[in-house]
Amino acid sequence: MSGGLLVAGTTSDAGKSVVTAGICRWLVRQGVKVAPFKAQNMSLNSFVTREGAEIGRAQAMQAQAARVEPTALMNPVLLKPGSDRSSQVVLMGKPVGEMSARGYHGGRQESLLGTVVDCLEQLRGTYDAVICEGAGSPAEINLRRTDIVNMGIARAARFPVLVVGDIDRGGVFASFFGTTALLSAEDQALVAGYLVNKFRGDVSLLEPGLDMLHELTGRRTYGVLPFTHGLGIDEEDGLRVSLRGAVRESAVSAPHGEDVLRVAVCAVPLMSNFTDVDALAAEPGVVVRFVDRADELADADLVIVPGTRGTVKALAWLRERGLADALVRRAAEGRPVLGICGGFQVLGERIEDDVESRAGRVEGLGLLPVRIRFDREKTLARPVGTALGEPVEGYEIHHGVADVRGGEPFLDGCRVGAVWGTHWHGSLESDAFRRRFLTEVARAAGRRFVAAPDTSFGALREEQLDLLGDLVEEHADTDALWRLIESGAPAGLPFVPPGAPVGVAGPGAPAGGEAGAPAGAGVPAGGVPLPAPFRDRGSAPGPGPQSPDGLERPLGAAPGPGPRTPHGLEGPGSTAPESPYAEKETL
Repeated sequence: MSGGLLVAGTTSDAGKSVVTAGICRWLVRQGVKVAPFKAQNMSLNSFVTREGAEIGRAQAMQAQAARVEPTALMNPVLLKPGSDRSSQVVLMGKPVGEMSARGYHGGRQESLLGTVVDCLEQLRGTYDAVICEGAGSPAEINLRRTDIVNMGIARAARFPVLVVGDIDRGGVFASFFGTTALLSAEDQALVAGYLVNKFRGDVSLLEPGLDMLHELTGRRTYGVLPFTHGLGIDEEDGLRVSLRGAVRESAVSAPHGEDVLRVAVCAVPLMSNFTDVDALAAEPGVVVRFVDRADELADADLVIVPGTRGTVKALAWLRERGLADALVRRAAEGRPVLGICGGFQVLGERIEDDVESRAGRVEGLGLLPVRIRFDREKTLARPVGTALGEPVEGYEIHHGVADVRGGEPFLDGCRVGAVWGTHWHGSLESDAFRRRFLTEVARAAGRRFVAAPDTSFGALREEQLDLLGDLVEEHADTDALWRLIESGAPAGLPFVPPGAPVGVAGPGAPAGGEAGAPAGAGVPAGGVPLPAPFRDRGSAPGPGPQSPDGLERPLGAAPGPGPRTPHGLEGPGSTAPESPYAEKETL
């Protein structure tokens, strides 16, 4: 067996990441050697592999589901938004520069197709099967010309495509139909069928719609996955699918001691690796919530300032909202505060940043005796050490270099009173250290909280991954999925008009571009007749979208003298609106 599958979605957050992980876990339990793959990921939640490469956390989670070590081959292109107009481009695990959306889609993205195909082929040469995850929707016709993550990679690898739709949002039938009907005939030939995600209720009530969808598109539905609370699995960036949503939906387990422990996480702009607090939320009696107002810190026993892709921007946001003053008051009162990565930098005395924000010298909150200097080279590491007398593992992803000038050593940072700071992500996943840290927090907060002695974050994560495998095994047609992975898309899948607009051609398409349907649209290429409702209907012609070149610069370099467009790079003084919750942008 040397096959594969692309898991696409009707929208962002349709469930591609968890379905991909579920299929990986189902396959590995069948004895199949399987690997995940995502050609291009946009995420502020990233992970460092053992060889020191930065990839999306979702792909690291999927590798764990497949029981293999994550590598850069599994996510060759990672985009890390720095604003709503530009992103850091991480290629094969290393940052190569900042680029505007126009610059990326104006030529750079398509040029990376060879790299991502090479990575996929290396995985195919090593594993029995590769399960690819798409991004956003494959029917984004404005981006199809340079697509390398959805139909572009499916066409290059000749992989069948399974389209996932979130029925909890509503409109899933229209989404399935519209996604298919906006693809070219060549792309449609790879769309094998659909998977319904997050269904609530009696499946028999859904079946007539699935039958009608099959009649309209000639494509079957491969499964209906039920809505499942509290999965808490790493996805990408939107807080709708992050821990914030999981914590609010699920009940907190009863505390092991007499008190609960309340944790408030400051939802800073461009928040990154907020999965750091997953392990806290897994502890019985620990309540985790994300906050953006100073008054929400009042009853918190621990306040966490998390990582961020924009340290200086986050610091300004904390000051504007009164959160900075509240943190200073907490420190003076001896109430616990933890800064992680960018949050650690914010708590220091000053920041010298000529790389990320190019703001120069900025005064920090002064809660820790630390001075930060941003370096063009990014630190990517998997450190191991001890803290509070317990072993700790973590990972580092930062441009800031810390000069620690006092305090009590704490991992790579320091502690002063009840204020802790470190660059290490993932440290709270070390069970013994987490329990000791929570004991310290409870003592400082005056809470009679006792950490449960047997909570294993690794075991809980494995249970969640097994649950994903169970969902696939019990609610999908696994025999049919196996045939797709092994043999590709079924032959003779009908064309669904109108197809892609004329001129929307992607990597690997014919030199003259693609029409939505061949001439005489009654019978598309291959002689497969259309479903009855669509006979004698043609394609919808229209000009293909044009994407002008954007701007590009290496890390830390000043913008060039060229014209600045609304989609160019953001420089000092920009007034571009910014969401404090770092919702996923679409380049």
